[in-house]
Amino acid sequence: MAKTKYQVVYQELLATIQEGRLNPGDVLPSENVLSEKYEASRETIRKALNVLAQNGHIQKIKGKGSVVLDTQRMSFPVSGLVSFKELSKTFGGEAVTAVHQFALIQADERIAKHLTCGEGTEVWKIVRSREIRGEKIILDKDYLDKRAVPFLSKEICENSIYEYLEGELGLKIGYAEKEITVEECTNEDRAYLDLHDFTHVVVVKNYVYLEDTTLFQYTESRHRLDKFRFVDFARRGQM
Repeated sequence: MAKTKYQVVYQELLATIQEGRLNPGDVLPSENVLSEKYEASRETIRKALNVLAQNGHIQKIKGKGSVVLDTQRMSFPVSGLVSFKELSKTFGGEAVTAVHQFALIQADERIAKHLTCGEGTEVWKIVRSREIRGEKIILDKDYLDKRAVPFLSKEICENSIYEYLEGELGLKIGYAEKEITVEECTNEDRAYLDLHDFTHVVVVKNYVYLEDTTLFQYTESRHRLDKFRFVDFARRGQM
C-alpha cells in the first residue's frame, strides 16, 4: 500500500532526527517552510508533526516551534519502588543531589490530608533537585511522618533516605500508590530546575507505605518533560 503524503513527510523528518542531522534542542523549520519543501499543504505538515510529537520525537512549544527531543531518555519505572541513588547507577554520567530545603514542620491541612495524619503532626520536609549529566531535571518534594522516622539530617538527604531508613533504622518499606499528571511549571520548578522553554512538568505523586501498611511518606517528584519516559510491565490476567 502506498504511503500517504503525511507519512512520507513524517518518515523523512524522522530520518533527519535519527541520523543526527537535527540534534536535541534544535527547532524544526516552520510549517510554511516545510510545506514549500515537501510541496504539501500545511494540514499535511501539521499531521506529520503531530505524529512526531505523539511518538516522543518533538515537543511543540508556543512561540518557538517544534523542538527536537532527546530520544535517549532515562527510563523511570512506574511500578518499582527504588531510590534515586539506586536509579542513578543506570543513568550513566554523574548524578548530583542538592538539598534546597530541610526542616521539621507541622503538617498543614494539605499535607495532613496526603499523609492521613492530624494537622500539626510533626513532618520532615525535604526539597531536593536532581542533576543528571549536568542538567537539573527532577525536583523531589518529600514529606515524612516523624512518628515513623524520628531522626533525619541534611547529610542523609544528600545521600539516600531509603538507604538510611532500611540500613540504619531497620524499617521495611512495603509498597507505594502512584499518581501521574502533567502540570504547569511553578515558580519553585523554575527556581530549581533547568526548564529551558518548557512550560509543564510531569508530576509523580507517591504515597509510600511500610510493610505493616503504615503510610509514612508523601512525595511529589517533578520531572522535566523531555528527559524521562515512564515504563511499566503489565500482563493480561487469565479469564
